[in-house]
Amino acid sequence: MKLTIQSTLLFILLIPNLVFANGQSSNDQNEKNLKIKQLSGNVYQHVSSKRVEPWGLVEATGLVVIDGTDAHLIDTPWTTQATKALIKWIEGKGLTIKSAVVTHFHEDASNDLPLLNDLHIKTYATSLTNQLLTSKNKETASNEITTNAFELVDGVVDVFYPGGGHSQDNIVVWMPQEKILFGGCFVRSLRAKSLGNTEDAVIGEWSNSIQKVINRYSDIKLVVPGHGKVGDASLLTHTQKLALSAQHAK
Repeated sequence: MKLTIQSTLLFILLIPNLVFANGQSSNDQNEKNLKIKQLSGNVYQHVSSKRVEPWGLVEATGLVVIDGTDAHLIDTPWTTQATKALIKWIEGKGLTIKSAVVTHFHEDASNDLPLLNDLHIKTYATSLTNQLLTSKNKETASNEITTNAFELVDGVVDVFYPGGGHSQDNIVVWMPQEKILFGGCFVRSLRAKSLGNTEDAVIGEWSNSIQKVINRYSDIKLVVPGHGKVGDASLLTHTQKLALSAQHAK
């Protein structure tokens, strides 16, 4: 079937606002993939993949928040190759990475702290996250967050520790100008039927911790989970229901 110029242009226009930093196609399930999607004027979602048995290739999400010519990372990609691709993409936009915050100690959030530290980028984690990283013989963030509420970038990026859930140390990150909440692995996607990996979970606290987030942020437009599709505030109530079910099942 021959494509006319008009139909070709229409096909291009229908492609979602999705960038593959390494130039690979959307059908390529290679672990090298890094996908970047614009969520708002100044917030981009980065999605990296890693093979995790028994689930196979699993995607994990983080954010890039732009403030003028500065860029701030929320969680590192899952692989060093993907992190290097993300850095190249950011620098290609004429931006400078000023900071990175990791939302908990698991590898899908903190894997490339060593790389960012070597590049003299300011990295941030809570004292508890750094303690847990140390206990796993992992490199820690260069800067510690010692309060439950912390303003990483004035008026642009706020950090909040609601209590235990997916892990003892999970935090959420709020972008007040964009009304976007990054829930990380603390928040489950609407398609999730369970709490996922609960090896380090604090199931008895998870529901109450979610409620603290609901009470704190009443004007959320988007919620970004650590895995799965972006949604709205219903992701919080969905996660809360899953946590209560798991708690009652114990």
